[in-house]
Amino acid sequence: MESTTESSPVVKKIKKSGGGHHGGAWKVAYADFVTAMMALFIVLWVLSQSEAVQRAVAEYFKDPIGFSNKTKSLIDGKGQFSPISTHSQVEEKIKEAEREEFNKTAKKLLADLKADTDLLGFSHQIEIQMTQEGMKIELVDNANDLFFEIGTSELKAKAKKLIEKIGSEIAKLSNKIIVEGHTDARQFNNKGTGFTNFELSAERALAAKRALVEGGLPEKQIDEIHGYADTRLRDKKNPFSFINRRISITVKFKSK
Repeated sequence: MESTTESSPVVKKIKKSGGGHHGGAWKVAYADFVTAMMALFIVLWVLSQSEAVQRAVAEYFKDPIGFSNKTKSLIDGKGQFSPISTHSQVEEKIKEAEREEFNKTAKKLLADLKADTDLLGFSHQIEIQMTQEGMKIELVDNANDLFFEIGTSELKAKAKKLIEKIGSEIAKLSNKIIVEGHTDARQFNNKGTGFTNFELSAERALAAKRALVEGGLPEKQIDEIHGYADTRLRDKKNPFSFINRRISITVKFKSK
């Protein structure tokens, strides 16, 4: 009589590995790569800025909280860290550095004008001031129609040379530029053509922009061109005054 032998079942355990496409190691590597790229872009941006801006950024990283006395207060437990205020402090330091650059540019420009005998008559017609937007250079007309003939947008030869010189100087900065044209309140007898002080001021702003570019200013730096007609008078009591006729060139802060 034959006997039957029952064999025991064989159980195979498959060990699962956490690697491959479903693992998490690649995520860590990718995060490191993105962080490195961000750091590279920040360094490249800083290197493209002026020396004054680079110095301001370096000072910030030496004292990230802003000022050494605030750092001491924080360590003593008397201060309170505020990311918003720190960010505004950094922006203000960068603006401060830009103002320093603007002032150097303004002094150089005025010195060059005094040295150019052809442009001596313009020294009293240029006003340079710092505004919230940046450095504003205003070219104000006089009773002799120094920049344009009445009612036209064609720059006189010396006025064109002046604006070209301005373009040459501000081309050394990489800031964006706004060009504005302004007229007095004298209206056109346009006989239905529709040509008004708005068209005239806009065309004068464009003429100034072309002269800036011919002076060496890269066209890509031109950010805005406006023709305001007589809507922003300097002398509101005398809207027909020649001082209302002007060209404004604003070199904007980079944070704007």
